[in-house]
Amino acid sequence: MMDFFFKGGPIMYPLLLCSLISLTVIIERIIFWMREGKRKDQHLVDEILSHTEKGDYQKASEIAGGCGDYVAKVLFCGLAHRDFSLISALEMAAAQEVKRMKRYLVILDTMITMAPLLGILGTVMGIINSFDLLGSAGIEHPRAVTAGIAQALITTATGLAIAILTLIPYNYFLSKRDDAISDIEKYGTNLEIVFKKNKSVETE
Repeated sequence: MMDFFFKGGPIMYPLLLCSLISLTVIIERIIFWMREGKRKDQHLVDEILSHTEKGDYQKASEIAGGCGDYVAKVLFCGLAHRDFSLISALEMAAAQEVKRMKRYLVILDTMITMAPLLGILGTVMGIINSFDLLGSAGIEHPRAVTAGIAQALITTATGLAIAILTLIPYNYFLSKRDDAISDIEKYGTNLEIVFKKNKSVETE
């Protein structure tokens, strides 16, 4: 493995850095979503909406305030500011939760783009060196040239491997984020509808 690394030339060092950055972010995001999965409590979210439908906003707020579920946190913010601007409060809380879910994903996106480009750069540099060797050694030493090209292609293969292995968890994290956004929008809209319904009943 070490021989393979050193054969790739100096570009292998930034590629190694890219792989370490990607691995660190992937591990961090896995831990994040595992933690959010443990905090998720569908029963409590339903209970919050149930108390809201009954007009018991105080009880609904108490339940939401003590829950770590990201949906419950958004609902809590809406309930806490219901007399001023329920919709704005929901949007603000939702934006904060989505920001947490998107954290570091831009780094993975950058690594997916950068690693193959670094690999191609290493290959181009290796081919330039091979042709330079061809010009000085002549065609009577073709093995030296082909060996140089083979080594140059190591960086491209490494860059593509890093990008592919980063792309899979990146898309998984995007799907988790999209599912969470869908849940937040659904329950936030439910809260808004119930609140407006209760308001209309009170004014009658």
